Amino acid sequence: MSKNIYLFSTSSYPDTIHINSLDTTLFTPSIDFSNYDYLIITSKQVAKALEGYERESYIKLPALCVSLQSAKSYQELGGKVLELGSGYGDNLIQVIQRYPQDTKWLYLRAKEVASNFVENSKNDGYIIDEAIVYETSCSKEIKTPQVEEDGILIFTSPSSVKCFLQNNQIKQTQKVVVIGKTTAKSLPKNVNFVISGETTIESCVKIAKTL
Repeated sequence: MSKNIYLFSTSSYPDTIHINSLDTTLFTPSIDFSNYDYLIITSKQVAKALEGYERESYIKLPALCVSLQSAKSYQELGGKVLELGSGYGDNLIQVIQRYPQDTKWLYLRAKEVASNFVENSKNDGYIIDEAIVYETSCSKEIKTPQVEEDGILIFTSPSSVKCFLQNNQIKQTQKVVVIGKTTAKSLPKNVNFVISGETTIESCVKIAKTL
């Protein structure tokens, strides 16, 4: 008999028990998009936040997107993708360094972020402004989930791990799949896990079905 797969994410996926991990609050700080050459997008939540602005003010700016999901969310607004990252914020530095130092980037971000690629890029002389367009908080669902002792848990962000661990423990009888290295770092040291080959929920679910 197959084990239940629990997906801790803001998005659902077939053949899993979806437990919403985060509640999102959107912000619309004043931004003059004409000051920038490119956007940096590391979350699909950014696309939702951009809907609060006049589309013509930002849509001509290509975006450096961290993953397929973030790229798709911007493309659905009608935006163009400049380049696609490998799924990890830290690796965006390598992409940014391929452009002239006087390139003007705007990083549309959450209130709290896991990567310090912006700080490191600035230290190397690159121009990156930041605008906080959303923040997340732990959802009620993830604080009190009904998870079986032998369930397979999929975590899709460091926040989903931290929120789950506030009121719960990962049991030795449970198997864990994480979407990437940054998420894996948020797990307790005694937890065994498998990292998805690609930074997508689809890839995580495929692995979970083999466990």
